[in-house]
Amino acid sequence: MVKAERKKDGFQGQKAIIMPRSVLNNKCSAHPLINKLYVTDIGYYPKARHHYRERTAGADQHILIYCHEGEGTMTLQKQSFSISAGDFFIIPAKTRHQYHANADNPWTIYWMHFKGESSAEWVHQLVTHLKGYKGFVPDSGKTTSLFSEMYAQLERGYSMDHLMHCNMCAWHYLASFLYEDKTKPAGNNDATDAAIDYMQRHVDQNLSLENIAQQVNFSPSHFSLLFRKKTGFSPIEYYNHLKMQRACQYLLFTDRRIKEIALAVGLADQHYFSRIFKKTMGVSPQDYRNKRSAGDDAQ
Repeated sequence: MVKAERKKDGFQGQKAIIMPRSVLNNKCSAHPLINKLYVTDIGYYPKARHHYRERTAGADQHILIYCHEGEGTMTLQKQSFSISAGDFFIIPAKTRHQYHANADNPWTIYWMHFKGESSAEWVHQLVTHLKGYKGFVPDSGKTTSLFSEMYAQLERGYSMDHLMHCNMCAWHYLASFLYEDKTKPAGNNDATDAAIDYMQRHVDQNLSLENIAQQVNFSPSHFSLLFRKKTGFSPIEYYNHLKMQRACQYLLFTDRRIKEIALAVGLADQHYFSRIFKKTMGVSPQDYRNKRSAGDDAQ
């Protein structure tokens, strides 16, 4: 790439908002609901021919860039990554980096800079989840729709309402990259997600650990280790949580007797069901129904 052709911005159809630092300091970083995570700069560069950016000392904010079309290259931590449609990359603050569009097939990118008390933890979660700085999300439209919603709010100005709306959406936007696989069909998920789907479909039964592990082609012991590592619960404890979740719905929205609800969630012993319910929800099934019916808890 010829140096004279390198461009930081100036692309036909581009959109960008650079937040006034006074707004960031006086409103975003000072507000208890959005100071954990807030957008500092946001933009869209379509078919960004000759796009090039290098920051030898990194940026003051964390950066997330999503490639919607085309191709490019990102260099971070002395590693270079080829970027194509559906790929995204995360750049931690204060980290030297360089990126540029492909000369023959320039990328179209959505980019966001962000800060906040929880922003470093978001970056850590993304990098840990990806096992690196590059990931992929399918073009479901959800990610770009969330971006557009954030951008539209800031485009209307910096009232507290617009700042709140945008920066609350930012949590969902980042989550769409961290948990992109959760919207895929069960067959495309990993063993833990496939097992959870199986548990949900059979919440009315009384599956054993062996039954569940067999569905994902693991030994019970190995499956238990993997499942606990990902969810923080044993498979059977998780399965019981799903059963109690369903039981709560029956208690709230039907007139079924406790014994009937126990059977409906695969537990023939009403007393055993009641013990699990109280351990999980903190009250007995009948007390749960009575309290909710009386309006003691928020609807």
